[in-house]
Amino acid sequence: MQDGSASSSFSREGFSALGQHILEKAIRGWLGFALRTTRWHFEAKPEARALLLHERGDGTQPGLLVAFWHEALALSPALWWWTEPRNPSMRLHVLISRNHDGRLIARIVTPWRIPPIHGSSDKKGKNKGGAAALRQIRQALAQGHTVAVMPDGPKGPRRVIQPGVLALAEKTGIPILPVGVQCTCLHAPSWDRMIVPLPFGRGRIVCGAPVSVEPGKRDAAGQTLALRLTAAQDEAGAQTETYPDTLATMPERAVVEGPVRAPTMPQHPPSSSTPALWSLLTSLLAPGLIAMLRIRVRRGKEIRERTRERLGFATMRHPDGPLVWMHAASVGETLSIIPVIRAILEKPSAPTVLVTTGTVTAAATLTRELTDAMHAGRVLHSFVPLDVPRWIKRFLRYWRPDGLVLTESELWPNMIAACNAAKLPVMLVNGRLSRSALKGWRKLPRMAESMMTALSWIAARSPEDAARFRMLGASNVFCDGDLKTAAPPLAADAAILDAARKAIGKRPVWVAASTHPGEEKQVLEAAKILRTSYPDLLTIIAPRHPDRGAAIATEVKEAFPASGQPPRRSQDELPNKANPVWIVDTLGELGILFRLSRIVFMGNSLIAPDSPIEGGGHNPLEPVRLGCAIMTGPAIDNFEETFAALGESVSMVRSVPDLVNTVKALLDDPARVAALGEAGERIATRDQNLPSRLADLICRTCGYS
Repeated sequence: MQDGSASSSFSREGFSALGQHILEKAIRGWLGFALRTTRWHFEAKPEARALLLHERGDGTQPGLLVAFWHEALALSPALWWWTEPRNPSMRLHVLISRNHDGRLIARIVTPWRIPPIHGSSDKKGKNKGGAAALRQIRQALAQGHTVAVMPDGPKGPRRVIQPGVLALAEKTGIPILPVGVQCTCLHAPSWDRMIVPLPFGRGRIVCGAPVSVEPGKRDAAGQTLALRLTAAQDEAGAQTETYPDTLATMPERAVVEGPVRAPTMPQHPPSSSTPALWSLLTSLLAPGLIAMLRIRVRRGKEIRERTRERLGFATMRHPDGPLVWMHAASVGETLSIIPVIRAILEKPSAPTVLVTTGTVTAAATLTRELTDAMHAGRVLHSFVPLDVPRWIKRFLRYWRPDGLVLTESELWPNMIAACNAAKLPVMLVNGRLSRSALKGWRKLPRMAESMMTALSWIAARSPEDAARFRMLGASNVFCDGDLKTAAPPLAADAAILDAARKAIGKRPVWVAASTHPGEEKQVLEAAKILRTSYPDLLTIIAPRHPDRGAAIATEVKEAFPASGQPPRRSQDELPNKANPVWIVDTLGELGILFRLSRIVFMGNSLIAPDSPIEGGGHNPLEPVRLGCAIMTGPAIDNFEETFAALGESVSMVRSVPDLVNTVKALLDDPARVAALGEAGERIATRDQNLPSRLADLICRTCGYS
């Protein structure tokens, strides 16, 4: 039926056992070294990406056939190494012929967790294992596994579809995903001109749209598959300018079989050793944490009258009736769960919602967004107790919640353990786990697994996040969407917006939002260059932390010494015609800025190489929801999937010249700004029912319905 025979140069009959072993090690070592040092660029149609990284709330995952032209056989592991960290539930097989070369290939790829299925199409009078292979493939697909096939194998003709793979897809109803792979390489003198990768090169993986084989339409499907496979392979061979980091080290371990959703992380029996050490450590650090709180009070980061809340003490009366505890660390997480809180309050037997936050700014955001509910006592706010066991227990004894809802990446071992000991369900909504966070937690596998197994469920914001949570040992994980796509547009004070519009007039404007140290300098450098083309250009800088307003004002005076003191929103100042920069160092007013200009750069993303700031990005959906065309730097690890979903409506800038050119192009073309804004807005507002679904699940988990 298909794949398998590599170039005859791979092996020859008569090799001794030792020679075969040396050959296997040499080929595996070369392939691993070459593929691992290649800088890969991955592209996929949306439906192809969904098939590779698919997650379903019902716990199932469909099987998948992945097709490569035979020439790309040696490069196929690169796709798995890209896919597995994002979807560790995937189980991989490759269909390989039963001949000598096929067995050699099987021994090479098996240590990379790619078990073979041996067989190819039976021919008249010759059993080549096709029937047995078909049974194994159908069984694997039924279990949700993925099977790689080379439809022009095992011996060609080159790039001609053989009937076996089409028959398989027709009988099983499983789609075929065409994949092209190319990199810096040589070509073997074989019938398929097999690609032999070279180290330290560049490579490209292109996934085309899947092909389904309807009953009785094999010929048409075969033509479509051939066209899409060839297009993907040719596209993979085209030059590209953008390449991400190299692949992670290959897993040199035995093949792991079993349930399709089993985590790939080594499983440890439940243990409290690491959590116990964390509990002891935080208890010993408690006096130091109290001293830290006093310092934060002096810096304006804590409210003096409410610091006791950080030690687990209550400063308000306990309400009557049921109560659910929801925790959001900062402003972004708070804005994410506000729609869920509103949906909970709409329930017939709605509980009181106790919201804890870790920052003063998040508390102010909650008060502003839910003023009426808080005045009515339906929503309460407390600052979250620090993760010291006795402080958490004190908090729980007073409030006696029916459950805890954590947000995004807020995972505190003592908090989760205390709720688990009190038999309270702990849920995680909009679960987010970046690659760097996963790397950190995997250094503490027992602590991570202890937390993951204590969670009732995790509603991950993306399939990639769901996969990473499973790698830490979580089991009840599903992906139902990102709450940030369900949030309403940011509010804006009409009077302030009107005053700002009158002050700005018809000047061209762009916004640098949620900036961090080091980014303002780059923004100001870009602003100086842009003003040579647009002399009356106004640059609005809104730092992520408003207390940096004075420091930014100093940088503005250095960049524009002739313009005098820059206006600051925190001083109730508006820009005049002579001001090149307006510093909006206040909270909760991005909604105003995103209405003043549709050209927005999102900060915490354009990080200088020598900067101590790691970046990670900020929520791009806030400006996009208001129709803005947005720019971002490359350091967007915390929002990578969100930016990817926005596609071409986002412009990536990697330097000050990039920023200048992009802003200028947008200023020159208002129609393009409008088109980009509309395209992004459609994506950012696509799932308005998600908060209601999560509210239903929270209420059921807490026993309210």
